[in-house]
Amino acid sequence: MKTLVINAKEDLDIVDSPTPEPGDGQVRLKVAYVGICGSDLHYYYNGANGTFVVREPLTPGHEVSATVDLDPSGKYAVGTPVTVHPATFGPDIAGLEGDEYRHLRPGGSYLGSASTWPHTQGAMAQYLIVGADMVRPLPAGLDLKAAALAEPLSVVWHGLANTGTSLKGLDVLVCGCGPIGLLGVFAARTQGAACVTATDVLDGPLERAKALGADATLKVGVDEIPANRFDLVMECVGLPVSVSAAIAAAKPRGHVAQIGMLTGGDLPIALAGLVNKELTMTGAFRFNDEIDEAVKIIAAHPEVAQVVTHVLPYTDAVGAFAIAKDSQASGKVLVSFAD
Repeated sequence: MKTLVINAKEDLDIVDSPTPEPGDGQVRLKVAYVGICGSDLHYYYNGANGTFVVREPLTPGHEVSATVDLDPSGKYAVGTPVTVHPATFGPDIAGLEGDEYRHLRPGGSYLGSASTWPHTQGAMAQYLIVGADMVRPLPAGLDLKAAALAEPLSVVWHGLANTGTSLKGLDVLVCGCGPIGLLGVFAARTQGAACVTATDVLDGPLERAKALGADATLKVGVDEIPANRFDLVMECVGLPVSVSAAIAAAKPRGHVAQIGMLTGGDLPIALAGLVNKELTMTGAFRFNDEIDEAVKIIAAHPEVAQVVTHVLPYTDAVGAFAIAKDSQASGKVLVSFAD
């Protein structure tokens, strides 16, 4: 089978590797589409994602749609369309027992990640072996391209759930309109927000946000972002200046959902508003089981497929990464392994 591997910074190969055989409790999938995530871009363009450095050839990808190719247990028929929960979870530890917080426990893994040794290989291959408990069958008729959005939508859904508040009737701001921000606009609209405003530094993402239902858009550096206005702010960039803007934009007693991943170390963030406005600010790390809800939401709202702007064959993976890096031109970019 053909497999994509990142060897180091801007060093990607398509290699021949044996088609894997599933063991007990495993299922072999025939991969259809894999979304390029921000972490994949970091691995390719930097040779590392934060402190996680590529130390051996790494197959990227954790946003996957596929069909079942072989299930030794017989539970899933060949050809069953599925997506995948990309995580495994560490054992219970004090304070994080049970399933609710399992994604925060150490000792787990995530498809396409250099955080473990050996690395946890990802989905950008013609065939993929996963645990049977990671398989999520799709509703009949759900397009496999749209199904590849289940994982990133789960991240957004989890980030909103962490705020502990309903979005119904709220005035919501989404900071940043990359793929996660676009899904934030979609999620806010789907969850009943009264008004959704989106920000970005580029025109292309803002146009895509409008198409997904944003009531208003603000271009950072050109338009003024109202201070003390929004009931809930989703920060989807992960840069200190954007986090500071999110805190400033939230109204007193409002909520800030920190969905964008921040780098390590000391960061220059203006936190005074967190105190003097008594804001609630919540972080979000991956997700627990929100992927089950995400699949249902995607099936019920086919318009979310607009987040996908480009689909390129795996034979042009380098081109796919280049387009995904260009935020002006692209939303979510998929790498296709489909026939």
